[in-house]
Amino acid sequence: MKKQIVNIAVIAHVDAGKSTLVDAFLNYSGSLAKNQMNVEQVMDSNDLERERGITITSKNCAIEVDHVKINIVDTPGHADFSSEVERIISTVDTVILLVDSSEGPMPQTRFVLQKSLQRGLNPILLINKIDKKDARAEEVVDMVYDLFLSLNATDEQLDFPILYGVAKEGVVKRNLEDESVSIQPLIDTIIEHAGVYPDRDEEPAQLQVTALDYDDYIGRLGIGRLLRGVLRVGQQVMIATPTSTKKQVISQLYTYQGTKRVSVREVASGDLVLIGGMSEILIGDTLCDVNHIDPLPAIVIEEPTLSINFLVNTSPFAGKSGKYVTSRNIKARLEKELEVNVGLKVEETESADKFKVSGRGELHLGILIENMRREGYELAVSKAEVITKMIDGVLSEPMEEIIITTPEDYSGTIISKMSLRKAQMEAMETIGDRVVMRWIAATRALLGYRQEFINDTRGEGIMVRQFKEYGPYIGPLARRFNGVMVSTETGVAMTYSIFNLQERGSFFITPQTPVYEGMIVGIANKDMDMDVNPTKNKKQTAIRSTGADEAMRLTPPRSLSLEYAMEFIEDDELVEVTPDAIRLRKKHLKPHERKAAFRAQHQDN
Repeated sequence: MKKQIVNIAVIAHVDAGKSTLVDAFLNYSGSLAKNQMNVEQVMDSNDLERERGITITSKNCAIEVDHVKINIVDTPGHADFSSEVERIISTVDTVILLVDSSEGPMPQTRFVLQKSLQRGLNPILLINKIDKKDARAEEVVDMVYDLFLSLNATDEQLDFPILYGVAKEGVVKRNLEDESVSIQPLIDTIIEHAGVYPDRDEEPAQLQVTALDYDDYIGRLGIGRLLRGVLRVGQQVMIATPTSTKKQVISQLYTYQGTKRVSVREVASGDLVLIGGMSEILIGDTLCDVNHIDPLPAIVIEEPTLSINFLVNTSPFAGKSGKYVTSRNIKARLEKELEVNVGLKVEETESADKFKVSGRGELHLGILIENMRREGYELAVSKAEVITKMIDGVLSEPMEEIIITTPEDYSGTIISKMSLRKAQMEAMETIGDRVVMRWIAATRALLGYRQEFINDTRGEGIMVRQFKEYGPYIGPLARRFNGVMVSTETGVAMTYSIFNLQERGSFFITPQTPVYEGMIVGIANKDMDMDVNPTKNKKQTAIRSTGADEAMRLTPPRSLSLEYAMEFIEDDELVEVTPDAIRLRKKHLKPHERKAAFRAQHQDN
């Protein structure tokens, strides 16, 4: 008997419990290995995803319950990975819309839901975290209905099943007052609501590649749903696009069992499949029967909007902690990333030691840099620049829609800061003690604003950004208000120096931190850069110090994360990224070189 198949995706905003729900599916079906049982969020498969609590790349898994195979796709919830969400939705029969019982549908949920409704999918609503003290499940259901109506959902889509649960405990129920001990009610609803995929094995094979994976032994793998027909190892197929065709042989086939990739000889229609042996396969390619060439419309991959230069680390501390430090190492790692990260673009430059890397946003590029750092790479990165275009003779730049939710007390500060960045307010409403604002702003204007926003709202504000379109260039923007403190010496920072300099600004370093000439050690209080010597120590004398000597109390340093560093730097600065440190530096380390570069720049202008 042919196995019945249903493909589902779990969609929600960051931290609504997507990965936890998928873990509950795996636990319930017995698909987790013993060594995985206690690792929360199995689907967040790399350390960075577990730490940040976000899904960066969609991963697939499968469970088998009641003779039905359910392929589950765990989708990213962040705007920088939205193109991946769109592709994933094209491979599923229904989506589970996961909404927090107290927060309700968040702005990012709107985007993913809209894509699902446009594809004609009929979602299932699961109100998660109903055990929270401030849960308001019934009110949240009304909010979801309003959201569906605002997105022009059909009558059929509005008639969505509603379930309630606590994914962390693996419990889902159809009514709030029901007793339940498992997620079986959700599985039953999926099968009833979505129906199993029709048997199309006898038709000519057709599969569109919607994602790529990479294996060190097999090479590139194309991932997609087999829409019709059967695929077998050794079978000849045609790789077709709307403009070309090429005959290839399938050397490997894989499907999912639990979280594992399992080699198979044959795959039936409806299943999610990974295909090996085709090194040039790309997202959007259609695999067809050789006698029935029927390419599907090309998938549009969103163009990058932001670029950063990756450079070989040339600081005096280069090579002290990294395993991979040469331009050859960096180039090989970026080429490997291109195998699977389709939103990324890498260009060589006039210098062999510099690569221009373009992506979908600060998070997209920041994740790559952080992963490289953890893998043992050393590099320097430049300030992010937006990618401009000429559209109908008009210089245009990427524009974003920003939805900000903040306590009312901070709304005035936010309006002032956004106006300084030439943002246009589209709407504003007060819900309880919070204000929700919708803005349109240039991506360029928002670079470096995230940390400022967190500080301005004491961590209580939520800002969701979404690429909207290319719009006319908005002209020059205000630069960073403060200058920086730049070390004039190479050595070790001393308490005495930091104590005497701290009234002039705030530091990134602590005593005994190694520093070098040209390294940025802090933020100056003034709007101009300041050369300082943090290595100077108190002169020793033969006279014993008295109790009148003031105790040297140091202000705690500012923490320097990769994201903050990337947002902070200006055009003449770099972030030095090594496995054990994040440092800021000037491109030109010596003061006379900086002055010469400044003069040359202003002569050119």
